[in-house]
Amino acid sequence: MAQNRIFTAKNCIIGILVLLVLIQFFRIDKTNPPIVEAKEFATIANPPQDVALILHESCYDCHSNTTTYPWYSNVAPASWFLKHHINDGRRHLNFSEWGSYTAKKADHKLEECIEMVEEGEMPLTSYTLMHPEGKLTKVEQQKLLDWIKAYRKTNS
Repeated sequence: MAQNRIFTAKNCIIGILVLLVLIQFFRIDKTNPPIVEAKEFATIANPPQDVALILHESCYDCHSNTTTYPWYSNVAPASWFLKHHINDGRRHLNFSEWGSYTAKKADHKLEECIEMVEEGEMPLTSYTLMHPEGKLTKVEQQKLLDWIKAYRKTNS
């Protein structure tokens, strides 16, 4: 009688495996939007090289149009989560579009950067788990915060 059931454990496992194979055909778009250097944050703000490096290693993958897609961006459903995360990050702050922001909006974005870094919310733990080089040391965190605060003072 147990063998006649439609939903046996074996059938469930086979169904899950088939589903996992089928979802691989739903790929994400990994095309980065074009970059206009004149709008890029590093071009406009001209941070010191060490600060620029911190921004690129810890922020730019999700908050710019220069995303480097890792190997797991080829595996659904992880790729879907990743793409959603990148789109959301760019929506909140896009360093590649910095020159499009009004002065008031840019200042607010910097204020949010300070808050997020001070509270340890950025970079996200889910990012630094897969990209340990993106995790900020206390020294890097302070260097970044000091520079952003100084930049805000001179550009407000």
